[in-house]
Amino acid sequence: MSHLRAYLFTDPLIILSTIVCGSISLVASFFDATGRRQMAVARFWARLLVRIAGVKVTVEGLDRIDPNGSYVFASNHVSYMDTPVILSRIPVQFRFMAKEGLFKIPFLGDHLRRAGHISVPRDNPRAALKAMSDAARIINERGISVLVFPEGGRSLTGLQEFKEGVAYIGIKAGVQIVPVALIGTLQVLPMHSAIVRPGHVTLRIGEPVPTTALKLQDRGALTTLLHDTIEEMLDVTPRHTTPAGTGSPTSR
Repeated sequence: MSHLRAYLFTDPLIILSTIVCGSISLVASFFDATGRRQMAVARFWARLLVRIAGVKVTVEGLDRIDPNGSYVFASNHVSYMDTPVILSRIPVQFRFMAKEGLFKIPFLGDHLRRAGHISVPRDNPRAALKAMSDAARIINERGISVLVFPEGGRSLTGLQEFKEGVAYIGIKAGVQIVPVALIGTLQVLPMHSAIVRPGHVTLRIGEPVPTTALKLQDRGALTTLLHDTIEEMLDVTPRHTTPAGTGSPTSR
C-alpha cells in the first residue's frame, strides 16, 4: 500500500513541488545576490516535501542555538531526506557544502551556485582546501552558517569516519560547531530507493562546540570529538526537547 501511495501521490507531488519551487528560486536569484530569498524558497520547499511525504519530525535541543547566530552544523548522513529535514526545522540562514557533481546537473547546478552553496571537489585536495577556506570566509563575511556531512557521503553501515573538513572550517571561521544527529530518515527514504515512505524522524541538536581557542593543528582531535559526540547522540534517550507550543518537538 505504501508503494502505491508513493507512486500515485507522494513522488509526483514531490517532483512537481521541486520543479515549481526550483523555478521560483532561480527567478528570485536575479533579484537577490545574497541568496536569502532563495533560502526562504528552499525552506518552504523542504517543509512542503516533509508534509507531502507524511514525515513527522521531532526536534530536540533547538534551544541550544541562536537563530541569528553563525555556526558550522555537522550531521550524520544516511538519506537524501536528511537535508530537507534539517532545512525545514533548523531556523538559521545556512548554506550547504555539496559534492561537485551536483553542480554539473542542469537546472539544479544553477540553483546551487546562485544560492551561494559551496562546491567541494573530491579528487582535488588543493581545490577542496580552497572550498573549505571559502566556506569559512563566507561564514564571517555574510554572518551565515554552513551545513556539512563530515562522512563525505551517505552511509548504510553506521557512522563512518569523519573527514577533517568540518573541523577546519569551524576553526578557520572561529565559530561554534553544532553536532546534529538524524534518526529515522533512512526508513523514510532508503539509499538507492525512489520510494518515499511516511514515518517519524528525530532531529537531535547537540551542545555547540567552541573553536575560538583552537588552532588548525587541533582539527584531528576536534574531528574525533565530533564523531564520538554524534555517535552517542544517535543512541541516547531523548533529552532537551523543546516544550510543546514553542515549535518543537514538531509533528507536521
